[in-house]
Amino acid sequence: MSPDLAERVLTGDRRATARLITLIENNGPQARRMLAALFPHTGRAHIVGITGAPGTGKSTLVNELAKAYRHGDPAPRVGIIAVDPTSPFSGGALLGDRIRMRDLSGDPGVFIRSMATRGSLGGLARATSDAVKVLDAAGYEIVLVETVGAGQSEVDIAKAAHTTVVVEAPGLGDDVQAIKAGILEIADVFAVNKADRDGVEHTAMALEMMLDLNHASRPTVHHSVLMQVESPAEPADETPVWRPPICKTIATRGEGVPALLEAIKAHRAYLEETQTMALRERTRVEDELHGILGHLLMRRLMARVPPDELAHLVDRVVARELDPYSAAEILLQVQPSLSPGREDS
Repeated sequence: MSPDLAERVLTGDRRATARLITLIENNGPQARRMLAALFPHTGRAHIVGITGAPGTGKSTLVNELAKAYRHGDPAPRVGIIAVDPTSPFSGGALLGDRIRMRDLSGDPGVFIRSMATRGSLGGLARATSDAVKVLDAAGYEIVLVETVGAGQSEVDIAKAAHTTVVVEAPGLGDDVQAIKAGILEIADVFAVNKADRDGVEHTAMALEMMLDLNHASRPTVHHSVLMQVESPAEPADETPVWRPPICKTIATRGEGVPALLEAIKAHRAYLEETQTMALRERTRVEDELHGILGHLLMRRLMARVPPDELAHLVDRVVARELDPYSAAEILLQVQPSLSPGREDS
């Protein structure tokens, strides 16, 4: 690999950017070193997460949002990361979001990357956070991250993004769906897409009801339950509460997208004015560190466990001779392997 790959990314080289993201996805041995070189140049992009149930039109909405950003004055460079599910049987992924965003392909100020989850849960691929850093360092002021669309468990985006847009659509569920805990509680902005369908007012009303209940019972900084950390930078109690706006859009026609864009910009201004951006960034970094630690510790643990020992413990658990927690405790007590190189891959 060329030693100046990181320098080429910093100049905005699209080919170098794509190549480094591929190395990250494949867990290339030099990817970590390249990321370390780029890290001081990150932290400038506004990360916007787009999530919601399948069929709400997220990809089309991301396409229109990118176009709206690019038609602005000034026109920021926009990076898009679209995460698609991986088949649990074949391991493959369609990566079809590029098809829906093909009219952006001729814009040199837009970079689109599809990523497969590769078994990761929570709506994001494990490499998504690192790919966002690459786009940030490459000079993309806006990074749109579209999640898989798995449903209410898809809340990881709230920890990875500065602003989270939850996309709803009429006719996909009853009123109870709108007030359930989970994905709807992570929203900074709601987009009721496909607003030309019957029932759009009913959907918007259900969301308003959910917001009224949420703010009446828990008048705290938004995301405080999901993202609470101890920090001297935490906003004071008198900090105004952000109430997520509800924007009606018809993404296929671009209708309502300018209003949605203004709502996203207003949320970013709120984060900066109330100093909540620093708190959210600290929480995001803490969560990322926890994830990296969990991944590295698991790899090191499994590298020192002999395969026959693991198979023997599995057999004992299957035979009900041992419970899974006791088996895990036994694995944690396994002494390091005589071949230390196995841990460093």
